[in-house]
Amino acid sequence: MSTAVRYCLVAAVLAACAPLAWANAKAAGAADVLMNAGFAERDITPELGMEQPGGYGKSFHKSLHDPCKVRAAVLDDGRSRVALVGVDALVVPRSLVVGAREEIQKKCGIPPDAVLIAASHSHSSGPTGMILPGEYDDASPLVKTLAYEKSSCADAGYLERVEREIVAAVCRADAARVSARCGVGSSIEDQVAFNRRFRMKNGWTYTHPRQGNPDIVEVAGPTDPEVGVIGAWDEEGRLLGCVVNFACHATTSPGGISANYIYYLEQVIRGAMGAEAIVVFLPGASGDVTQVDNLSPYIGRRGEDSARFVGGRVGAEAVKVLLAMDTGVLAPLAACSTTLKFRHRVPSPERVKRCYELVQKDPKEVGATEWTFAKEIVLLDARLAREPTAEAEVQAIQVGPAVFLSDPAEYFCQFGLDLKARCAFPFTFPVSLANGCVGYVPTEEALGPGGGGYETRLTSYSNLEPAAGRKMVDAALELAGELKPGQVPTRPPAPPFSSEGWSYGSVPPELE
Repeated sequence: MSTAVRYCLVAAVLAACAPLAWANAKAAGAADVLMNAGFAERDITPELGMEQPGGYGKSFHKSLHDPCKVRAAVLDDGRSRVALVGVDALVVPRSLVVGAREEIQKKCGIPPDAVLIAASHSHSSGPTGMILPGEYDDASPLVKTLAYEKSSCADAGYLERVEREIVAAVCRADAARVSARCGVGSSIEDQVAFNRRFRMKNGWTYTHPRQGNPDIVEVAGPTDPEVGVIGAWDEEGRLLGCVVNFACHATTSPGGISANYIYYLEQVIRGAMGAEAIVVFLPGASGDVTQVDNLSPYIGRRGEDSARFVGGRVGAEAVKVLLAMDTGVLAPLAACSTTLKFRHRVPSPERVKRCYELVQKDPKEVGATEWTFAKEIVLLDARLAREPTAEAEVQAIQVGPAVFLSDPAEYFCQFGLDLKARCAFPFTFPVSLANGCVGYVPTEEALGPGGGGYETRLTSYSNLEPAAGRKMVDAALELAGELKPGQVPTRPPAPPFSSEGWSYGSVPPELE
């Protein structure tokens, strides 16, 4: 039996079970107290020929695999509303977030700090990064050439479209609010995501040292296998939509323009729970976590197979959570945020001078890697001249017993685990690359003497002070501490034991 056929059979069985699970919950006497929920999606598929983000150089889309979307959920407890927005994009620039929030407030009345907008970090999506339009217009001709002609660049028209569709998705979800039963839960999927950093015999840490490398000592960081899910059903038992939180880079890239593995996650959930259900994906703390297993003795899955494997398994786990969760009201809803300021890590004058010399040579003469990161130092030097400090919004969105704690970074996984360990909420869902982007934020250990690796390189994209991640954790926990967790919905207790029993079953064995 083919994999595709197996998926269809499993989806058919689960689709048949979902209404039964709903009916059983109602039969058990679940309280008829509802909240309001609305979901919507909008298309943001880029055009062929647009830049494909995800690297420090230029790459262009040549084919289409599946659409890219904005997906939004608006929840309403009668007192407050919150919006959770997932965007199939590498990053969402801060200016885009600010603009979208202002329009959402004007059109829907949802306050800015109650709107969470997160990029899935799909490396097969449209041009929302890395260099922004006009970002280096005041720089020297050399720097402008490096920024606009030699680097991955966002498209101004596409950014405007994404901002417009974020607003449209939230407004449509807000208008679509209906009475709903909501639930929250989580499960474990530990077969698809792996930390990509390893301690080596030379005392350093490498990113992706490659399979079979005899100098590997041990994995240098953790993974977070929790699949967090919030679901909302209408009064007829149809799944309106769900929010899924999971920590893994969206770098499976099935070929061409794509939402990446999130496409298959959505397909599995819709196949089981209903084709109209909206699936809002919010990425966990996955700055050092990808689908690549450097310790595997076997050739790894790639492209289509990898995207289907990761998205399919995470989606299947989310379906299991949806089927098992008790439903009711997830209240209260609340939101708060704070903006932190950070110092940059600054390259030495000697290094800057040397990098200016290197970028004026042919990359083939210098070496592609050395030339690329010399270019990044030159761009960083130009950025520091106009941006002496960096800002980062940390946000808490409460949905009853769950709290989404967001940061605008490619946050190392350990920070997400720290949030979960120290937060008082029954469900803590870290969300990375939300409400802006400040690049990789490694742990202080990763930036220390035994650290290293790709994520710790000093670039125009990643350059915050070593303590930035820890400060974000502390700020997020302080925000969560201002909120009081709500109750997790549960079914009513079973009725008292009846001595009468079930007459059909209370019988001895019969042999004749």
